[in-house]
Amino acid sequence: MSNSQVTPDLRRWIAEQSAVGHTPEALLGSMLASGWSAPAAEQALDEVLRGRPLEVDQTTGLPVPVPVPDLSATAVGAQVIATMLNPRIVVLGAVLSHDECDELVALARPKLARSETLELTTGGNAVHEARTSQGMFFAREENPLCARIERRIADWFGWPIENGEGLQVLHYGPGAEYKPHYDYFDPAQPGTAPVLRRGGQRVASVVMYLNTPTRGGGTVFPDVQFEVAPVKGNAVFFSYDRPHPATRSLHGGSPVIEGEKWVATKWLRERRFE
Repeated sequence: MSNSQVTPDLRRWIAEQSAVGHTPEALLGSMLASGWSAPAAEQALDEVLRGRPLEVDQTTGLPVPVPVPDLSATAVGAQVIATMLNPRIVVLGAVLSHDECDELVALARPKLARSETLELTTGGNAVHEARTSQGMFFAREENPLCARIERRIADWFGWPIENGEGLQVLHYGPGAEYKPHYDYFDPAQPGTAPVLRRGGQRVASVVMYLNTPTRGGGTVFPDVQFEVAPVKGNAVFFSYDRPHPATRSLHGGSPVIEGEKWVATKWLRERRFE
């Protein structure tokens, strides 16, 4: 390998090593030991591991293109509150108006049921002790409000509406939480294949806060010790360019200590979601 040029072979090697669990620090050490200069090695790792598009087989679980937020805030008139590069996290203010939050809650409330998680061993859904909320799904563009919100997200991230799942609304009462988890589908599980046929992997999540809990209820990212406060109308976006813990996209909903918490989540897929 050249010690100055970031070649397709090098990109592929970095992606493959990362996908099997080697940390960026370990890869950097290996490259330095092979004669790479530190600036060139760091550039190569940055280009691959920060989620820039790669031409790879989508069935391998290696990096894929991901939505990129418009940080100019012109797309939806939101405010950029905080950003992080690795993992890619963007906290946005005023994504939804207070009236939109209240309307979405009112539309979802009659349809709430105990939240389920996807069982990738079977491809079905089941109640799980790690998730103690109530929730429901809207079909994509099910009503004018959902359609308006989904168009706003598509414009902000440059990602087609049809590549997104319908909005999921969740309600957390006192003590309810969602323990840390990943949003991507584990390719090693037998139930993953039929899920991926509906639109490929999830590549990003947008969590919108529909109210402000009295205490607790933040969104936490344990790998980077980062917590997003649940403020009505705000949202947090995060992406993950491969179905692997190397993305550091582990996240959870902290317990609600006082009051209640309402959120709406939009998952973005690689391809058209059916």
